[in-house]
Amino acid sequence: MSGVPLRVMSYNVHGLSDDRPALIELVRELAPDVLVVQEAPRRFRWRHKCAALADDAGLVVAAGGLPALGNLVLVSMRVKVHETWCMRFPLTPGRHMRGAAFMRGSVRGGRFTVSGSHLATDPAERPAQAMLWKDALDAIEGPVIAAGDLNEGPGGGAWRTVEDGLVSSAAGRFTFPATLPARLIDGLFVTPDITVEKYEVVESDLARRASDHLPVLADLRI
Repeated sequence: MSGVPLRVMSYNVHGLSDDRPALIELVRELAPDVLVVQEAPRRFRWRHKCAALADDAGLVVAAGGLPALGNLVLVSMRVKVHETWCMRFPLTPGRHMRGAAFMRGSVRGGRFTVSGSHLATDPAERPAQAMLWKDALDAIEGPVIAAGDLNEGPGGGAWRTVEDGLVSSAAGRFTFPATLPARLIDGLFVTPDITVEKYEVVESDLARRASDHLPVLADLRI
């Protein structure tokens, strides 16, 4: 089979405020090459906290944290990191500042760029954030993986903006709330030059204890 295998996981970890041992056990059990985190540490001692999360999970920090407003990319030792950068969306007074993390990497010669974001809960500001993120994604050459908490489902305008021209396998699977999933608001999107071999929303006791979101997991070929 052509292409290099890559396992990518996207997870809103709820500020690490739930069952951390369950979270660590789950990540180690699923063993992603790339873990895209939303609601990662972004305030006091954020570097230490992000590094501790990565170390506990058997991964290393690639990009994000405070510069990406809590979006974080962790990788396994299989992944070579070539370049990282972050972006911030304009601040709406009285709301949280949000942004995105980017990492250009490779596995056994298979090059790709991954980006993670967490869009606003406010439907008035979410479309503009989606467009800014989408413009940044469209400017990237080569295979691209976009993952995040969009705070709306496939029927929403922001979701459609991000998904335009990309491949998603999210239909019919719910991610929130973890204890009784009723909405799909966490997505993973790839450019058509990436093959999606398997896509799942992980529903397990560990996942329900680890966060208020369920994680999205995809086996890809680059």
